[in-house]
Amino acid sequence: MTTAQETTAQDDRTFVVVGASLAGAKAAETLREEGFTGRVVLVGEEPEPPYERPPLSKGYLLGSDERDTAFVHDRAWYDEQGIELRTGVRAESIDPAAHTVTLAGGERLGYDKLLLTTGSVVRRLEVPGADLEGVHYLRRVEHSDALRGALVEGARVVVVGGGWIGLEVAAAARTHGAAVTLAELDTLPLRRVLGDEVARVFADLHAEHGVDLRLGTGVREIVGTDGRVASVTLEDGSSVPADAVVIGVGITPAVELARAAGLAVDDGVLVDAALRTSDPDIHAAGDVANAENPLLGRRIRVEHWQNALDGGPAAARAMLGGDVVYDPVPYFFTDQYDLGMEYSGHVEPGGYERVVFRGDVASREFIAFWLADGRVLAGMNVNVWDVADDIGRIVRSGARVDPARLADPGVPLAEL
Repeated sequence: MTTAQETTAQDDRTFVVVGASLAGAKAAETLREEGFTGRVVLVGEEPEPPYERPPLSKGYLLGSDERDTAFVHDRAWYDEQGIELRTGVRAESIDPAAHTVTLAGGERLGYDKLLLTTGSVVRRLEVPGADLEGVHYLRRVEHSDALRGALVEGARVVVVGGGWIGLEVAAAARTHGAAVTLAELDTLPLRRVLGDEVARVFADLHAEHGVDLRLGTGVREIVGTDGRVASVTLEDGSSVPADAVVIGVGITPAVELARAAGLAVDDGVLVDAALRTSDPDIHAAGDVANAENPLLGRRIRVEHWQNALDGGPAAARAMLGGDVVYDPVPYFFTDQYDLGMEYSGHVEPGGYERVVFRGDVASREFIAFWLADGRVLAGMNVNVWDVADDIGRIVRSGARVDPARLADPGVPLAEL
């Protein structure tokens, strides 16, 4: 790792972070914590200071958390740390040869090291009526602001897409007293992520809370009256009345800057285990980074909060010359109604041989393990707490386990 003395001797360097996101903010914070005293510029196109995205579909959307709790730091903190926070400013281009970033308006920022934490953008639903008033997406804090006004008691809400965002929005809408219909192309929500065995748990959860699940069908058209959404026509021909439509059909990495700069791009910006791009002076972290993960033995692009929280600091240390190997066990969580869940590990769609359950699935207090070749690829604890670290250690070990012991609540996870 770079020593404080080495860093101090390089005070004239400028580090630029493009993407005022959680990953970007944590990277800037880490640079200061590691003793870097050069210039740090954090650029973001959103007007808000960096914030965490989980509250947008969880606590803030539910009304249990205040808006300010989503922000990583208040604006004064960046001034105190000597971090130049440029919000509401879009980075237009990167010139790797000249080591410059051009901002909207023409300003050029020179850099010695550059970090891309540009995140992702929502996938748009390309159907007639998708631009009507009352059609919502959820990616930014202003989207959550708008949804809070739409998910009210008695409102008729159609959610398109049965992924994590779609299900969390459905849960928030039902909690607020809205009538919810959820349309999902697959046979179960989350089936590609969790497989049939565990996806059924979430389908049953939402059905029990009154969500009208329309599975195996997509959207043909969003129908409006006087420019505002009035109903949704599904591909099976049925029509669902709607006061609001929420589209949650996934996100795509924001790679335009990187691609235009000539960096290697393939489902994200390609980076090595130190989060370096194909240009040694440019790093990438968070949603946008498709990283070599030595633990998994493959590339992986992770779109979850923990990856931003850990990836930003790892990239910052690598930019400072540290010997960084970024190989976390992927982690994410969700809260829906009375179900809380943590997931540790990674399983490709269809990439497991069996699921082993420990606990009571019917009462939704259990742990599920996805296995292949006798090894645990991932584990998910549902309403069972203080076990995520043990599950992560089992995944990281790569050891073969006895399924019977794995399923036995009497066998401590630490022994596995």
